[in-house]
Amino acid sequence: MNISEAADAAGLPVKTVRYYDDIGLVVADRSSNGYRNYSDNHVNRLRFLQRSRSLGFSIEDCRSLLSLYDDADRASADVKKLAQARIDEIEEKIRQLGSLRDTLSELVNACHGDARPDCPIIADLAGGPARLNG
Repeated sequence: MNISEAADAAGLPVKTVRYYDDIGLVVADRSSNGYRNYSDNHVNRLRFLQRSRSLGFSIEDCRSLLSLYDDADRASADVKKLAQARIDEIEEKIRQLGSLRDTLSELVNACHGDARPDCPIIADLAGGPARLNG
């Protein structure tokens, strides 16, 4: 099948499929005229990548996961290690976002939100006391 058909079957944009081919994640067969030809196996790999990326795995993680996918003798511990590392990254991001939320909430609560020009939010963003324009 051509790249458009493969992209549709995998639920990916053509540009993404082309990118995956260019970086060697899913290398299509080439016809005599140079067009990419995708098999059902290629589409399965593209779906695998689409799902992996939707879970936040990096391109390099996807490369490792595809290698494990292809290895019938793989140890599930290796797959679990990659997935656990992704969970750890997500947990750290959640912690960071919670801290951002708490800081912004404190600033919003400290702001009177009235017609006065002094604003703790502006002061914090400016790194010091609130500055008035002019």
